[in-house]
Amino acid sequence: MDTVKTVGIAGTGVIGAGWATRMLGHGLNVIAYDPADGAEAVMRERIERGWPHMLRLMETEESETGTVTFTKDVKEMAERVDWIQEAAPEREDLKIRLFSQIDAAAGSEVIIASSSSGFLPSRLQSECQYPERVIVGHPFYPVYLLPLVETVAGDKTAAEVMDRADVFYRRIGMFPLRLKKEIDGYICDRLQEALWREALNVLSKGIGTTEDIDRAIIYSAGLRWSIMGSFLHYHLAGGAGGIRHFISQFDPNLALPWTDLAFPEWSDELAGRLIEGCETQQGDEPVASWEDRRNACLIDIMHVLKKHKMGVGQVLNGDV
Repeated sequence: MDTVKTVGIAGTGVIGAGWATRMLGHGLNVIAYDPADGAEAVMRERIERGWPHMLRLMETEESETGTVTFTKDVKEMAERVDWIQEAAPEREDLKIRLFSQIDAAAGSEVIIASSSSGFLPSRLQSECQYPERVIVGHPFYPVYLLPLVETVAGDKTAAEVMDRADVFYRRIGMFPLRLKKEIDGYICDRLQEALWREALNVLSKGIGTTEDIDRAIIYSAGLRWSIMGSFLHYHLAGGAGGIRHFISQFDPNLALPWTDLAFPEWSDELAGRLIEGCETQQGDEPVASWEDRRNACLIDIMHVLKKHKMGVGQVLNGDV
């Protein structure tokens, strides 16, 4: 049974603040830990910015709000909470050390979840006294809007802990996708990384600018991906015969030279193209304004999908 009332957030950057926003919006209290100077002010500013967007997604003008407090003492945070979501910088040595500190102070029943984008939970739990309660709970930015959280068990994680994690994440409006086994990068980041590599290869060869490459996604496959993933789309592309017909026409083992797979050789020239292209796309509009427009679009898209009971709309409707 989910009895979590107070959540500890270890690390209050973009991801940690996003977690805090989501937790608060679902009536949970938050105790945030971060040793960096000025971290509390930045965190509170990010919560304030994300708050109205989250409420619009929830289709409410107000929410049962938890309280948020801040500390620079990791032990104090760990001792006072029912769930801990780590969101420290993506350095494995730092996370292993932090998990060991948190594990030594937190109650033995408190689940410790990492927001890591790719580290193995077996490594993260390697120096913990209670490794069975350590998992990966990998969210996606902006955390207060996107519902996916990839949950990954380490080799010492208890099955009961994974079940409890599913219940908790669903309680805060998320869709826990439990991996069948641990792997570096999990599922979504491996897919994103493959697309990122190909985009850089296209950019490095001068085939298109950053804007051309982005347009190739947002005017085609990106629209489809918000409704259904690659497998179901290809199934539909096979017509009445579905994927059986599709693979008879397009052998998935064909070694056509359509991808480079590996990262292109990094150079100052490639870095320059990347920076110049992205800054040109941004124009004179500040990043914060782009974030607001992105959030507004994400929310409208999710509300449409909720109406049609497709994609993330199934999560918002509580159907999955």
